Amino acid sequence: MALSTNPAVTRAIRLTFGFQFFFGLLLWVPIFYAYQKQLGMSDAEIFGIQSVYYIAFCLLEIPTGMVADRFDYRTSLVSGAGVLVVANLVPVFLGSYTGFLVHFLLIALARSLISGAQSAYLYEFLHAHDAGHLYLKAEGVGRSYSLVGKIVFWPVIGLLMQWNLPSPYWLTALNATVAVVLALKLPPIPDWRPTVGNGKTATVLAGVGGAFRALGGSRWLLLLMVQGVAMFTLVRIAQVNLFQPILEGKDLPVTWFGSVLAAMTIFEALGAARPHLLRRRVGAAGSVFLLTIVMALSLGLIVLFGPVVTIALLCLFAVSSGLSFPIQRKLLNDAIPDSRYRATLLSMESILDRAVCAVVAVALGAYLARGDLDEFLVTTAVVTCGLMAALGVLLVVVRRRRSKAGATAPLSPAAPKPR
Repeated sequence: MALSTNPAVTRAIRLTFGFQFFFGLLLWVPIFYAYQKQLGMSDAEIFGIQSVYYIAFCLLEIPTGMVADRFDYRTSLVSGAGVLVVANLVPVFLGSYTGFLVHFLLIALARSLISGAQSAYLYEFLHAHDAGHLYLKAEGVGRSYSLVGKIVFWPVIGLLMQWNLPSPYWLTALNATVAVVLALKLPPIPDWRPTVGNGKTATVLAGVGGAFRALGGSRWLLLLMVQGVAMFTLVRIAQVNLFQPILEGKDLPVTWFGSVLAAMTIFEALGAARPHLLRRRVGAAGSVFLLTIVMALSLGLIVLFGPVVTIALLCLFAVSSGLSFPIQRKLLNDAIPDSRYRATLLSMESILDRAVCAVVAVALGAYLARGDLDEFLVTTAVVTCGLMAALGVLLVVVRRRRSKAGATAPLSPAAPKPR
């Protein structure tokens, strides 16, 4: 991407790209279901752990977000990457139900430490250098770059696992170690200090009260969070929980899983690199709304077709998710009324996301146990479209009320930003 002429901005963006790349390079994603099945775990155990993972994420999100807001976003990023190193070593030495439960609990902690802090750091750093106009492109291209490694490695992960069973976990731990190094190199945000005099809250607990007040005072922000929940749940459940059962149901061998997921990732990367194209035509909120509908319908239509069309639909799903993530992230950041609570508010959205994912993961396990994957896909599509239709009406109503009140757009980055 065309970086700023400011060397500090260029360096921060590039280090953020590197951190996203290595932190997100979870090489075991295409095979963890098959891996656990080889170790003798049942579907109920596998998806039960997934549900616990989402619940743990919910419990950890606000505490980690408050700590990031109160102290330093960079410290949260370093800590998250460090925990990820340990998390990926656990299955290597403890390949059992207990081992994978600990593994996913640590994954939840690692991701909660960076979920709000990563976006908050980039947003605040760019605006501190009068480069806020770069945020949407930086968020999108960064996500695109983070997918490149998956495109390269995922096609061979099935073969790599056959050669050395725990090798995907060893390599992922190595990636996380590189992420730690890059996080340590991130430059500080100018004039950002964890003190009351510079705008930070007096205590960590005081910060969560302020975040709830900010959320309660903005219906627009709350609706955007709910819209993000629908989008994120579809993406997370499809890419992590549904992907492997869908391909198994189409009688594709496990050695193909990585290649299919890599193909999906190519399309997701293409979408993530160009989020502004759709946003210019239908607006930010409208883009996320339409893309969520497309993703839901893509999943529902899978039940009607064989493996070739299924892969095509999964790629359509992927490009839609790639487009939607950066737009949704900018929508939320622009709508936050007080920067003191940015990481905490972003973490609140993640809590809603993971809470819904926990429920859906349990339901998916029950459907799979009965052999009703097709029914689950159709139900998911119908429910999502219905909820998005209702949410679309509410978004229009709230937007009109805000326009009448003189707020024709979400709060701009120039809104009060205590330092």
